[in-house]
Amino acid sequence: MRENQVGPNRRSFLRNAGLAGVGATALGALGVAPAEADTANTASRGSGRWKPDGESLQFTVAVMPDTQYLYWGSQNSLNPEPQEASFRYVIENSGTPNNNIVFMAHLGDVTQDADVTSFQAVDKTFKILDKGNVAYSVLAGNHDVSGDDTRGTTPYLQTMGPQRFKGQKSFVGSDASGYNTAHTFHAAGRDWLLLAMDWRTSAAGFAWANQVIKAHPKMAVILTCHEIVAPTYGDEVYPYESGDPENNAEITDYGQTVWDSLIKDNDQIFLTLNGHYWPSGRLTKKNTAGNDVHLHITNYQNRYMSGGGMLRLYHFDLERNTIDVETISPWILEKDPAKRNRLEVMESRLTTAVDRFSMPFDFEQRFSGFIPVKTRPARAANKVLLPGTLAYWRFDGNRAAAGSPVTTTQKVKDLSGNGNDLTLASTPGTVPGALTWSDDHHPDQPGHASLRFVGGKNPLHGAYLTTAAKAALNAETFKHGYTIETFVKIPRDWDGGNNGNMPVLVRRGAAGDAGKHGKNTDPKEPVAQLMTTNNGRELQFNCYPLSQTYPTTNWSHGMPEEQWWHLAVVNDGHHTKAYIESSPVADNPSTDSVGIASLGLTWLLGGHEYGGAIDNVFHGWIGDVRIVNRALRLDEFMTK
Repeated sequence: MRENQVGPNRRSFLRNAGLAGVGATALGALGVAPAEADTANTASRGSGRWKPDGESLQFTVAVMPDTQYLYWGSQNSLNPEPQEASFRYVIENSGTPNNNIVFMAHLGDVTQDADVTSFQAVDKTFKILDKGNVAYSVLAGNHDVSGDDTRGTTPYLQTMGPQRFKGQKSFVGSDASGYNTAHTFHAAGRDWLLLAMDWRTSAAGFAWANQVIKAHPKMAVILTCHEIVAPTYGDEVYPYESGDPENNAEITDYGQTVWDSLIKDNDQIFLTLNGHYWPSGRLTKKNTAGNDVHLHITNYQNRYMSGGGMLRLYHFDLERNTIDVETISPWILEKDPAKRNRLEVMESRLTTAVDRFSMPFDFEQRFSGFIPVKTRPARAANKVLLPGTLAYWRFDGNRAAAGSPVTTTQKVKDLSGNGNDLTLASTPGTVPGALTWSDDHHPDQPGHASLRFVGGKNPLHGAYLTTAAKAALNAETFKHGYTIETFVKIPRDWDGGNNGNMPVLVRRGAAGDAGKHGKNTDPKEPVAQLMTTNNGRELQFNCYPLSQTYPTTNWSHGMPEEQWWHLAVVNDGHHTKAYIESSPVADNPSTDSVGIASLGLTWLLGGHEYGGAIDNVFHGWIGDVRIVNRALRLDEFMTK
């Protein structure tokens, strides 16, 4: 509970939030889900056993702030039911695909009065977690203790001290006072460290915490403390007018002590969580290493039933590089929606921007200072030459330094051994540097290099590569199927007008000259073209097969810029499917498509021909390219 609170007190908030005439329609306008949006939370329950999946790249840390008004023993007011429901939820949602709760952290002010009777009830409630072998932490708030961590024994310490955690595998230890504890949890295949620090930590306590971090040099650290930041706005209206939800908190005087003593010089601390103040808020602050530290306040004690045992759920997703945050009351969600009272309808899920949000988070980059990024090593060409490989080009062989231009005297060898080498070609007036060697590459690419194309069509400019006139690949018709793979990255300065419909790989020869006609036929376009469109940078593979006179076209969703993408086109002898990052695109036609028409002309890498003349050049990076005369399985792609 915050001191010297500005704005309405708890009772006035509850009175105002009652909104005696509010119905379900009005509740929607308040940013809360009406009762009909929820079902009783029973279907999502797991086995009732604590069994998180420590290897999954998706996991959840549950956070419970101030529960103090539930435990006011000196007033003969004990209401453990909301917290009991939350503890059941934590256990039942460990190991479930949508939650996978691996740890629960309480942020202090466990009780309102620090009374023995309050802690007797707290002890009984927390035994739910103990019996389930749940990994959790607790810390003392200002309503649980007074002074700093040198205070000696208290009902809090006797109940929630380190002796409570000694049987937990997640418990690392405590300082000499017992008020500061360290815990680990296993998630996403690695161990994470969580520090639970006292309401007021002494110099000795900070020294202990620094030593714990030093002893675990490769663990990312979450710091929990009762007070670090406070909101910069009040709770005068509902839903709260939070200002900028990304920056609506400020560090407090004591928070500055925590920052200076523990956070700023420990790059491993990436997230801090505290209660004490309300409404909820957050800010981001740079540490000494220049990296972001996310400082969050979460507290619902001023809401219905002291927050109803609310949980702030931090859903970590290391595949999407995102932390999704939501706030729920399991106690309310257990109830039949039709039987919830008006305030329960409002408080079951909090949906304003301060309580439900997502944080883009590049885990590898943020943790690289203490967890070196494991890069996949390059793979030798012979490891990539599958049976049926007709051509394989990569750009890490005998070449000039990165940034140097590709010259007319240099060849990109066909490592398949079939002689389909590539040489430089340029549009008139193209200056040196339009095509350069690069070390940039897709993280799963066999060769750790690429070519950087600087091309476009308005006006036409750029350089590209071409097979020789007598290359074997020129006459290949792929009657029994094919797989074409490559890696591309589109730069931030891509422009739809100048770079739209830009070529990745093109087979020369006009469709009309190949005898093609009928629906969707353009007689001047090449017989096969793998390209990106001008409408959102979609992958497009347009091909004139042997089996019909008109083309089949595979079309994908848009590909964002400044990111490497693996592209694949697979034909099994009858149907063609396109993939991005081994995921099928939406528009893969069922049209029978056998082979690829050929006029015996060359293939172009990064160049496009229309009506017999070059009209566009790729803009961006192209990595390894492989062409195989059969349909490959996903586990045979170059990314595997």
